[in-house]
Amino acid sequence: MTSIDRTAAIQAGGVHTGAGRGAHPTTDEFAWARAKTQNDQHLLALVVRLKAYQRLGYFPKLADVPAAVVDHVRGALQLPDGVVAETDADRTAKRYRQFVREYVAVQYEAVTVRAVAEQAIRAALQTKDNPADLINVALEELVRARCELPGYTTLDAMVAAIRAEVNSEFFARVAARPQRLERVRLDRLLLVDPATRRSDFDRTKDPAKAATLSKFKRRLDHLQALDASACLAGVRR
Repeated sequence: MTSIDRTAAIQAGGVHTGAGRGAHPTTDEFAWARAKTQNDQHLLALVVRLKAYQRLGYFPKLADVPAAVVDHVRGALQLPDGVVAETDADRTAKRYRQFVREYVAVQYEAVTVRAVAEQAIRAALQTKDNPADLINVALEELVRARCELPGYTTLDAMVAAIRAEVNSEFFARVAARPQRLERVRLDRLLLVDPATRRSDFDRTKDPAKAATLSKFKRRLDHLQALDASACLAGVRR
């Protein structure tokens, strides 16, 4: 089972490992960024945003990007040590984020992103249930569809809501399936035999024994009894 901390890299700390590889701007990236900016400070800010996005799939705040990454990019661009990765206004930062989206060819439309993620989560819920697995499925599909990744809390909330909805539908379908006599039979599965101190439900869970002929025959009898009870009718094996 995948744990939440094993989901695909969507936290700013993940950019740190790219300081020596993914954070190094190419010649084409340098030329593109230089053409889009008017001073060294904005050049550094734009390239840091680009490399952070390429690593994470979304834009962290510049203040959250590890200093080692900023230092590496600054050195690769051959900028003075005093140049900081900052923009003068929110409008400039917004424009630079759009520059990056256009450069890496991703779409940033909240409605589209949510629709892609929701479809992936609903499809995955037919065979998966662990939230971390569902988040990973959504991330993989968003990357494949070239969408900017939403924040982790957004995906987490989507998974929780859709998972609860789909599971409730599963539970309702299962609960509505048995007829009256079948419900009585299911209730009787829980009755404990005073002599053996076991219920029929407990017996249905008996594991297979060593593969001897006599035990194999008893196993077949056990499976035939389960088939006769119709408890597993229509259930895929």
